[in-house]
Formats: sequence, structure tokens, C-alpha cells
Amino acid sequence: MAEYEAVIGLETHIQLNTHSKIFCSCKADSWEDPANTNICPVCTGLPGVLPVLNERVVEKAILLAEAMHAQVQPISYFDRKNYFYPDLPKGYQISQFDQPIAVGGQIDLPIPETADPDGKGYVRSVRIHKLHIEEDAGKTKNARNQRLVDFNRCGVPLVEMVTEPDLRTADEAAQYLIRLRQLLRWLGISEADMEKGNLRCDGNVSIRLKGSNVLNQKTEIKNVNSIDSLRDAIRKEIDRQIREVEKGNEIHPWTLDWDEDTGELRKMRSKETEADYRYFREPDLLPLRVSSDWKKEILKDFPERPLDRRQRFADQYDLPMYDADILTLERGLADYFEETVTAYKGDPKKVSNWLMNDVLRMINDDHLEPLEMRLTPVFLSEILQLVDSATINITTGKNLLEIVQDTGKAPAQIVDEQELAQVTDDVQIREMCLKIIAANPEEADDFRGGKESLIGWFVGQVMRESRGKADAKMAKDVLFELLKK
Repeated sequence: MAEYEAVIGLETHIQLNTHSKIFCSCKADSWEDPANTNICPVCTGLPGVLPVLNERVVEKAILLAEAMHAQVQPISYFDRKNYFYPDLPKGYQISQFDQPIAVGGQIDLPIPETADPDGKGYVRSVRIHKLHIEEDAGKTKNARNQRLVDFNRCGVPLVEMVTEPDLRTADEAAQYLIRLRQLLRWLGISEADMEKGNLRCDGNVSIRLKGSNVLNQKTEIKNVNSIDSLRDAIRKEIDRQIREVEKGNEIHPWTLDWDEDTGELRKMRSKETEADYRYFREPDLLPLRVSSDWKKEILKDFPERPLDRRQRFADQYDLPMYDADILTLERGLADYFEETVTAYKGDPKKVSNWLMNDVLRMINDDHLEPLEMRLTPVFLSEILQLVDSATINITTGKNLLEIVQDTGKAPAQIVDEQELAQVTDDVQIREMCLKIIAANPEEADDFRGGKESLIGWFVGQVMRESRGKADAKMAKDVLFELLKK
């Protein structure tokens, strides 16, 4: 059997998180609202209305273009994309065609070892063909043998971003979507929730003989609403195309529908071409001009990109790449880490351990933003300093995280009020150890008989007696001394 490789390009539709729609003042985020309640004559395409461009849409599109290293065009144009569907009330969509807001750019995807057949991991460079602004259509659904239409989503602002066919596996496609979602949330321009339709993806898939430069006929996969589904759909389409080619059959340029319930692909229609849409300039909108001053104002607070920050964390703080990856999943978490490191002035790896093992669990359990916590970076650094100075032990430090989060009080104040300081007095610890040994003669005899693993149990009893405040190492040393007698 011949060896094939896939050639994959992705088209993503990104819903921008503006308050109002792209060409009118209707509410944009209407996921939970009743059908057809956020509409007006403009977004429903009634005769005689005129669109007015939402400035915030342009600003967010420029932020994304900058993040993707794309070139923002000083002049771009809006066009009418003509097609007829029940959820498109005007009979056309206002989009951008041959003169979009940005062109070019790329993103370098770190492909993890788990997604690499060789188990080594690598970087895949994905070029961006173009990035353009457009309005969303409505949506339809079936109910009681009827086709119902909801126009709430009509006019919601989108950025469509099209990649070059640079991806080679379903796992690479999934990684692209993972990193794009991370970037959108990092920039604060989209919620990027696929379940709510904030981020939608179509996959263009073809196969070719490995090593060949000839691009074969492609198919388009639509209606994929999760990253796992994208991965599964692309894998199945690659397998289908290989089977067809091996049988001597031709690959037809179909548009395929992904059925989330059955996990199967079905033919929807023959794939449209650009000529089918009969694009022409939108007569009701002026050319979009982005001056250098306006662009500079939009980008004045542009943040460090997540993958750049990931690499810097590994280099500057000498963190394992695993830690750097986790800590830069969200911008707020990355900021929290760096603020803690700055306040702590100690080992960044220790901050990373506490943050990933304990603080992150609290953030997720309580559905909080990191920098909204009462356990501020300064308070976390104080807890680490209290542990380092042996004022409290690690167990007390871990408990203190929750107490600070619940009360908002400074760690040192809580330690004083609740008398949580670590017991390091040799006399006190020796008294507790003698008491525990006297109360457990059988265990003491077993230890002296050679079962020295019981020392951990004895240390646990001392910690319980001291309400977790005893110096565990000192208690262990004293117990060994007394039990050996």
C-alpha cells in the first residue's frame, strides 16, 4: 500500500466579544436570550436601512492580526457575498473578499510529544492566508417537523481567518485550534467557546502521496463544535479518502457535515466556489482606512504573546517546559505567577509548584480569575516566606492558603491570631514524642523489632497532637532517638 500524507487547511470564524453587533446597536451576545429578541431593521435586512460600522470590531481585528504577525492593510473594503438561505434575511452577507483588513502572517505551533508519532515533539509553522471581518448569519433548527429561524445572531461581528494548507495531521489541526483559542482569550477579544459558537472551524482536507507536491481534490468539513470533534472528523475523512484512492475512485469536492451525535460525516452538497457567491463591493459602506496613528493607538498596550511568554518563562525562570506551558494557559495566571515571583524573591520553581498544585485547584474549584483572588500574589509570597523561615511548616502553609482566601487577611496576621507558628522547641517536641510512645507500646515494640517503616506513623501522631504545628523533621529525629533506646 502506498504511503499518503494529509494536506489540511482550516477556516476559523471568531465571534468578537463586542457589546453590540457589527453594523447596528443590537446586543451581540445573545446565546441565552429568547429567539428573535435582539434584532432590528438593520440586522434583519429591511428595505431602506443603512449599516454603520462598529469601531470596536476593527480594533479587535487589528489586535488579532498583530498577534498572528499579519500585515494590516491601510485600506480595505467591504463586499456583498450573495447566497440564499433561510437564516440570511438580506440574501447576502456583508464580508470582505479581495481586499481584507489583513493578509499574511503565521503561527509556530509546538506539537507535543504525545501528538508526534516519533515521540519527540516538533514545531509546525502555519501560514495565514488572510484575515477578514464579516457579519454572522442567523441559525436554523428543527422542531416538531418545522424549520425554525432565529435571527439573533444576524450581524454579530466575526473575524474569519484562513490558513494555508500547512497542517499534516488531525492532531496538528487540533493543536492549531487549541493555541488559537488560547490566543483569543489572552487578547480578550473573544470568549472562544466552541459550544456557544464563539469559535467555529471548517476543515479543508486532501491527501497526496508522501513526498509529492501535487495537491489533490479537497473536501470541506463543516459544523464541528469541539476540538475533539475536529480531530475525529479529520481523521475519518483522511481514512475515507485513502480508501477511495486505493480503490481507484475519484475524490469529489464535497462539503461534508459532521454529525456530533453519531460521529459520522455526511455529504451536504458540492463545494461552492468563490464565483458562486457573486461578490461585489458593498455600496453602503465606505472603504475602511486604518491610519498609522490609529493602529499605533490600538496596539499601544499589546501584550506579550502566550507562546513567547511560555518560552521566556522556561528561559528566564529556569522552569521545565511543562510548567511554563501550564502557567501561560491564561494571561491572568501568567501575570499572577510573575507578580508572586517578584514579591517572593525566591526560587521561581517553588512558586510554580505551589501555584500548579494548590492555588490552581482553588481557582478552578471556585471559578475565579487568578488576579481576583483574595489570596493575592503578595499573600502567596508571604506564605512561602513563612515556610522558608520555618515560622510555619508546609502543612500549615497549605492550610493557610484556604484561610487567606476565605478571610482576605494577611498570612502573618492569621498565624498570630490562630497561633499557627511551627513548634521548634526541643523540650515541647520531646514531651509530645514521649507521650505518643507511651500511649502506643505495641507499635513501639514493633519498631524496635525491625519494623522501622512505622516511624512515619509515629510522626503523624505527633503532628496530630500538635495540630500540625510541630517541625516534622525534628519530631522524626527525636522519635528515632527515643525508640532506639
